[in-house]
Amino acid sequence: MLWIKSLHIIFMVTWFAGLFYLPRLFVYHTMCADQAGIDRFKVMERKLYYGIMTPGALLTLIFGSWLWLGYGFSGAWLHAKLALVVLLIAYHVYCGKLLIDFKHDRNQHGHIYYRWFNEIPVVILFAVVILVVVKPW
Repeated sequence: MLWIKSLHIIFMVTWFAGLFYLPRLFVYHTMCADQAGIDRFKVMERKLYYGIMTPGALLTLIFGSWLWLGYGFSGAWLHAKLALVVLLIAYHVYCGKLLIDFKHDRNQHGHIYYRWFNEIPVVILFAVVILVVVKPW
């Protein structure tokens, strides 16, 4: 099970790397004025979302479920963590919607919105790590 736990953590880090970086790309994409730069951001965003973030998310969920089934974790801390994971999945899906908006040049937000939007996974990461390590309930 230690191998499964290691893989869960590795893919969680991969997923979060994308969750931290994609909104930052959105910040720069929003501020970009030349077509070549805009096209470059579209490629970078697509590759990050579909090549790194989504596989990282799926593998995190697979190995996390395996751990849950293998160890039979229970407790209020786990319920809170799973609620945060659901929020993270919603954030991930919303990032995909934003990606499509950028792809079709329909972005509705400015760079300041994306700077704040970029902080959401940071807060969730702090909460999840504290719940898993401290298990307060």
